[in-house]
Amino acid sequence: MTVKLWLLRHGEAEAQARSDAERRLTPAGRAAVLRSARHLEGRPLQAIFASPYVRAQQSAALVREALGFRDAVVTLPWITPESVPRQALDRLAEYRAGEWLLVTHQPFVGSLLSLLLHGHVQQPLPMGTADLAELSGELLLAGGMDLQALHSPD
Repeated sequence: MTVKLWLLRHGEAEAQARSDAERRLTPAGRAAVLRSARHLEGRPLQAIFASPYVRAQQSAALVREALGFRDAVVTLPWITPESVPRQALDRLAEYRAGEWLLVTHQPFVGSLLSLLLHGHVQQPLPMGTADLAELSGELLLAGGMDLQALHSPD
């Protein structure tokens, strides 16, 4: 059985808000997320997971709507910008075979990619806003996934 993990960095967000967690998507950020969502069309996603931050929630909602995904977006408080990739991977390992989308942030997403691909976080991958990484592997383990594609909304 194979695990396919899609990692989407949220779309471009406004520069300022009362707090970082409250920053909302810009119109350009919304459009970029919708362009990235096209790569997910027809995919058998089991769930869409998102950080609790507003810009990630908005990005996940846009993808959900664009795909006609029936289930609600699942909020995971441990995939925020400051989250620890190893701890997140331990929690993600609970999800066995299937296809999942995580909508999250830098620097977390780049470090998580490094952990999944190389087994360490010393080579974080650059992820622009609304970039979508496609990974697959037998198990969600450090160093156990392969990068199939990195899609940019441009």
